[in-house]
Amino acid sequence: MSIFEAVKQTVTTRQAAERYGIRVERNGMCRCPFHDDSTPSMKLDRRYYCFGCGATGDVIDFVSRLRGIGSKEAAILLAQDFAIPYEDGTGKMSKPRQQNTDEQNYQHMERYCFRVLLDYYRLLCRWKEDYAPQMPEDGYDPCFVEALQKLSLVEYLLDELLCGDIQARASVVIEYGEEVRKIEQRMAELAAADEAAAQNAGRQHGTADER
Repeated sequence: MSIFEAVKQTVTTRQAAERYGIRVERNGMCRCPFHDDSTPSMKLDRRYYCFGCGATGDVIDFVSRLRGIGSKEAAILLAQDFAIPYEDGTGKMSKPRQQNTDEQNYQHMERYCFRVLLDYYRLLCRWKEDYAPQMPEDGYDPCFVEALQKLSLVEYLLDELLCGDIQARASVVIEYGEEVRKIEQRMAELAAADEAAAQNAGRQHGTADER
């Protein structure tokens, strides 16, 4: 079995996305990494499809585009990370060992921090606009206050992760890693609450229509 066949039969696109730091909802939806996606519009299963930009393909296509590498390199990367045996060019079986080095752990954590902070930055930008006082006598909503307090710091951390040298990026990961985990948990709770509220509103609307 060729490496392409072995990888596609063994690994789903969802498994690969989660392995490389993309947060996938329980329904298999995620924010598309291939365009500026404010809400989850990509469906992940064995293949992937984005309802926003139309991107689609199999797991090798996904990793190739995500990492900016060729299909062969993507297939090899998946085979290594998921310890998938495959036939090499001589017809012999190759069984790469799944490695989890300190460098790989750090790279995963760096990508994780960037993804969560970017989601948080977008949320804060939305809060700053949606919850801004409309009249001088209006009080300050806690979401608006948080946006004012946190936006500059989050923007700075994103710049460091995106453009800083290895020491600057490592400093962000070490100093803010635990806080980033708390931010992700809080955003997941907020998203779950919003989804529950929307479902409840839909049920109430359906009941009103029946009347």
